[in-house]
Amino acid sequence: MEKPSHEKHKDKAKGLSYKCAVITVSSSRYAKYGDSASPADCEDESGSIIVGLLAKAGHRTSYRLLPDDRLHIERCLMDMLSDADAAIVCGGTGLTASDVTIEAVTPMLQKTIPGFGELFRIKSYEEVGTASMLTRAMAGVIEDRAVFCIPGSPNAARVAVSELIVPELGHVISHIRRN
Repeated sequence: MEKPSHEKHKDKAKGLSYKCAVITVSSSRYAKYGDSASPADCEDESGSIIVGLLAKAGHRTSYRLLPDDRLHIERCLMDMLSDADAAIVCGGTGLTASDVTIEAVTPMLQKTIPGFGELFRIKSYEEVGTASMLTRAMAGVIEDRAVFCIPGSPNAARVAVSELIVPELGHVISHIRRN
């Protein structure tokens, strides 16, 4: 019996290594540490989890710490995507006035990937119940690159990267770049 087409696409992407930009958005951490190019340099547990899981899956990473500021997020994301296949923006996806990641990234998207946010909230619901509705986690495409916006908690980072992003990253990128 022949494999379904989605499995064939995933098989083609297996073993490929991608460059992933990891951006942590946290005004409090930024105020304490300033610009940082490593999660270890700014005690960023979520950033460390993301970088570690991506590295374990064979991907290369670059890292930046930013404040909750739309312009900083927009500029840094475009700068890092110039040398990356995908980006994970961690933090700033909640409902407080300072949570501006979604407002910064959404206007930049050429396509959205609604299933990512939907699946993330399902996975979160299994762990935190109805509080999962408070996240605005989402994903999309900017100039043939995948962008994932996830909450800043360590557990959210672990779930998003290990259960959703790593298993589908190659598949997502292959679809984005197919003519």
